[in-house]
Amino acid sequence: MAVGLIPATANALLDALGNAANYTADAAVWIELHVGDPGAAGTSNPATETTRKQATFGAAAAGSMANDAVLTWTSIAGSQDATHFTAWSASSAGTARFTGTVTANPYTAGDTFNVAIGALTVTFTVAA
Repeated sequence: MAVGLIPATANALLDALGNAANYTADAAVWIELHVGDPGAAGTSNPATETTRKQATFGAAAAGSMANDAVLTWTSIAGSQDATHFTAWSASSAGTARFTGTVTANPYTAGDTFNVAIGALTVTFTVAA
């Protein structure tokens, strides 16, 4: 399962930590839904609903962070069950940064789909 940092993002962060290279964070985080593991490039198993929504996250703690505002898709395309997400640098095109899981219920075409506060999480393994 390839949930976590996209390799290019991981390399850029490691270079910032270990080689004094600058890392510039994206101005915003855009979330795209997936119906399975997005893979190392963040492009596998996309949901039929391809609209990305801007997300904000609470402060990370213990190697994990979660969304701090509801994400809402209206008139959703297709009936599916979103299980994963990708975080992108832009609302379209852009660069995939990381992937994670989303806890949600199946949705039906035409409905409004919400991801509740705290239901979209990304976690990294930390030393104990």
